[in-house]
Amino acid sequence: MNKEKYFLIEGGNKLKGEIELQGAKNAALPLFSAMLICEGKTLFKNIPIVEDTLTMLSLVSYLGLNVKINKKDKTVFIENKGLKNSSAPLSYIKKMRASIYVLGPLILHFKKAKVGIPGGCAFGPRPINFHLKGLKKMGVNFELEGGYINAKVNKLKNIKIVLPKISVGTTAHLVTTASKIEGETVIENISIEPEVILLFDFLKKAGAKIYVENRKVIVYGNKNLKAPSEFENIIDRIEAGTYMLFVTATGGEVKIKPNPYKYMEKVIKVINKIGGYVENKEDYLFLKSEGENLKSVSLSTSPYPGYPTDLQPQLVALLTQAKGRSVIRERIYPERFGYVGELIKLGANIEVGHGYARIEGKTKLKSAPLEAPDIRAGAALILAALVAEGKSKIYGIGHIKRGYENIVSKLKKLGAQIEIRRK
Repeated sequence: MNKEKYFLIEGGNKLKGEIELQGAKNAALPLFSAMLICEGKTLFKNIPIVEDTLTMLSLVSYLGLNVKINKKDKTVFIENKGLKNSSAPLSYIKKMRASIYVLGPLILHFKKAKVGIPGGCAFGPRPINFHLKGLKKMGVNFELEGGYINAKVNKLKNIKIVLPKISVGTTAHLVTTASKIEGETVIENISIEPEVILLFDFLKKAGAKIYVENRKVIVYGNKNLKAPSEFENIIDRIEAGTYMLFVTATGGEVKIKPNPYKYMEKVIKVINKIGGYVENKEDYLFLKSEGENLKSVSLSTSPYPGYPTDLQPQLVALLTQAKGRSVIRERIYPERFGYVGELIKLGANIEVGHGYARIEGKTKLKSAPLEAPDIRAGAALILAALVAEGKSKIYGIGHIKRGYENIVSKLKKLGAQIEIRRK
C-alpha cells in the first residue's frame, strides 16, 4: 500500500485544446471474443491500449488465439488456428465482467466450458443470469461451483427469446453464440448501443446473417465463419462524453476528434441545457463553457439512445457546480451511487436513495483524499478534483486506467494540473 500510485490534481484551471479520441473499449472486448468462433485472422484497427483490452487479449491468447499488439499503431492482430483450453481461469475473469463473453464461444467449440464467475466494477449487482438463461434455452446445462460456471451441452439449438431487461452484455454474448448455430434465432428487447451494432457488423462480415428491427434481432447462423482480414473499431463515445463534462464543469473550450456527434445526441442536449455550448463541425465537435452559471437538470439514465449510465457519475459530479436542485435517476444499475460518499468528502451536498441522487448546487468543493471504486466513478472524482479548491489525491487509479487511455497526458495538454505520484 505504501507504494500505491495516485493522481494529484490541483483544481481551478480552465481546460482548452484538442482531444484525440481513443477507440471504443466497450466495442473491442466483444470483438475479441467473437474471434473465438471465426476461422482465420483479422487486423483490428483503432484499439485502445487500456487495461481491460489487454486483459481480454491475454484471456483469448490463453484460450488459443495468436495475438499481436502494436501499441504505437493502436492495432491488434488476432489469428484463430484452433482453441486449446475450454477453461477460463479466475485470474483473468475476476478483473472484468466482459470476460463472460468467452463462455458461449467455448461451449460452441468444446461442447463444454469452465469459466470463472466474472468480477469487474464494484457498483452493485450486475447478475449474469440473463446470459445463463439464454444459453440454457440453447440447450446448455450449468452447475455453479467454487466460483466457476461449469457448462455442458450435447447440441446447441436456435431459440426465440425476449430478454427480461435490455442488456448490452447479454445481447452481445447471445448473438455471438447464435451466429455459429445454423438456423434462425430471434432475440427481442435487445441493446442497440453502437458497440453492439458494430459487433453485428463484424459477425455479418464473417458470414452470419443478422437483421435488426427496432429492438429485435434475427440471426441466421453459419458454422463456417471466416474472420474479415481487417476491421476498424469506432470511437469511444464514453471517453468523448467524459471530456465534454470535464470542460463544461471547469470552463474552457475543446475540439474533439474524430467527431463523435452521431453518438452523442442525448449527451449534447444535456450539456446545452446545463449551460455548455456544443457545435457540430465537419471534422470535429466543438464545446465551449464558461464554467459559471451552470443550470440544474433532472434526468434518468436509459439504454441507448438515452443518457448513458457510464456518464452518470461524471454528470452527478458536474451538477454539484450547477445552481439549484438536480435529480438523477439510475435506471440501468440502481445501486450505482457508491462513489457519492467520495464527492461528499469534497463538500458536495448530495442525497442518495435507491436508484436516485438528489444534488443541491452550487457547492464550493475543497480538496480531499479520494478513492476511485470503478472506472466511471474514478472519472467523476477527477472532474470534482478539477473544480475543487486546492490539491486532491485520487487513489485506486488502476480502475481509471482500465477504461481511459493516457488520461493524464490528455488532461495536461488541456491545461489541467495533474500528475501521478507514489504514496
